[in-house]
Amino acid sequence: MSASKDRELRGIDRNLTSYGDPAFSRFIRRAFLASAGYDAADLDRPIVGIADTSSDYTPCHRQMPELVSAVKRGVLEAGGLPLVFPTASLGEILLSPTSMLYRNLLAMETEEMLRAQPMDAAVLVGGCDKTLPAQLMAAASADLPSLCVVVGPMRAGSFGGERIGACTDCRRYWSRHRAGEIGVEEVSRVRDALCPTAGTCMVMGTASTMACVAEALGMMLPGGAAAPSGSGDRLRHAAASGRRAVELARSGLRPSAVLSRGSFFNALAALMALGGSTNAVIHLLAIARRARVPLSLDDFDAVSRRVPLLVDCKPSGSGFLEDFHAAGGMPALLKAIEPLLDGAAMTASGRRVADLLEESARASERQTAIRPLERPLGPTGSLVVLRGSLAPEGAVLKRSAATAALLKHRGPAAVFESPEDAERRIDDPALGLTPSHVLVLRNAGPIGAGMPEAGSLPIPRRLLEAGVRDMVRISDARMSGTAFGTVVLHASPEAAVGGPLAFVRDGDPIELDAEARRIDLLVDGSELARRRAAFKPPPIPERGWRKLYAERVLQAHLGADLDFLA
Repeated sequence: MSASKDRELRGIDRNLTSYGDPAFSRFIRRAFLASAGYDAADLDRPIVGIADTSSDYTPCHRQMPELVSAVKRGVLEAGGLPLVFPTASLGEILLSPTSMLYRNLLAMETEEMLRAQPMDAAVLVGGCDKTLPAQLMAAASADLPSLCVVVGPMRAGSFGGERIGACTDCRRYWSRHRAGEIGVEEVSRVRDALCPTAGTCMVMGTASTMACVAEALGMMLPGGAAAPSGSGDRLRHAAASGRRAVELARSGLRPSAVLSRGSFFNALAALMALGGSTNAVIHLLAIARRARVPLSLDDFDAVSRRVPLLVDCKPSGSGFLEDFHAAGGMPALLKAIEPLLDGAAMTASGRRVADLLEESARASERQTAIRPLERPLGPTGSLVVLRGSLAPEGAVLKRSAATAALLKHRGPAAVFESPEDAERRIDDPALGLTPSHVLVLRNAGPIGAGMPEAGSLPIPRRLLEAGVRDMVRISDARMSGTAFGTVVLHASPEAAVGGPLAFVRDGDPIELDAEARRIDLLVDGSELARRRAAFKPPPIPERGWRKLYAERVLQAHLGADLDFLA
């Protein structure tokens, strides 16, 4: 059956199984659903599919069953029939070598399930770093009426009278442990306090950033990004999303009507005001390509130059997501940057951004989590795009989480061939590393290693013990949105395809100039040509998903999607 013909069908008769007899397909479908207790009254309703990414391997999603139940309740209240289906669940810290390797696989699986199963609309329930980007990619490609719901952030923990949280404080305390400032017993006590509840990281890491971005894109109902996991606000938002999904099933409002160039620019403005994760750059590029919306690194840099940092949240600030939510969350932030937004952009609520902002309250003057445009927390350029001889297609630096004194820096390279090489040698005193060295990690890009969060290389132990807390680092890898430091990421093209990172040698001078948006390898062109002539690409995996991924993945500046899906 053609796609256009299938769109004329509704409910349980969509996407019929092919038996060569459509009437038999409808008959046998109802026979098996009768065994599950569904009768004609049930099956006459709009069908809302609910994608469930619950998994014991994804601790962030521990309370997702409760959230899915709330979505189902909302669907039933609105007269729809909820049908829950599982997909893969990408737990950020329990996947090897990195969850990023499987983002496109989850996007493909979710898209195929949206296309193959009978449903009039979908609610995509995710949260952990790569689940929500994959679901947004799938929604853009399948173009079925869809809404996103996330599990929400954890609440902050406490240790020694200090509020702490995953995973910015994970890194801070681990760095102190590596420096010998705290011992095994104390760091173990910290470990048990960092993640006190279910939910995603309670700082502006990738999970929280993408939840906020999804709301700014219009693919999530207002107020859904920052409500804490397990809270009444979170469950009410889930139920409201279920009710709205039934309305979407009836109206037919599709992601293609929501994901416009204006909505992406609204998302970019929100990203900069949040001081959000660098990972959002790759995800938004991939989602935009799925939605057939032109978007490039130049767009990120242009928006960055005019939007200041407004949200006080780690790692660019000092607060947590629960503070941001209490201050009004994304509706209040979008109200604060209203002059910078495209008010004509449509949202999955069925209303334009301008209409929603008419009803949004401004953040109270008594709170400090969301600053007004006229009194920002930080300057424009919280996230900058760099180009130069070391990254001709672009690289990304989170300036709001970097050390100001290192934003203009020249130093000798210290090269590591892979994340494993860095793990083996980073603390070797024989390397003679100094604070002025530039740590270079290569063969960690999309093809080289699946693009792990290895770009935030640890400071060598000897320098940590001497009080050094940051160094310039550059790689074709990513870093966690919870991380901090002067870290240049996503250098494109990557080393594995013969990008300039492949030709850096120990001692080569490298210059970073964040203000000028430059990252350069200061080596004579003839010498580089000699090195390039000797280049041999690394072998690709021999089978399975990793082979397909390595053969077909795009470079970071294009979103690292598979070429035949983008």
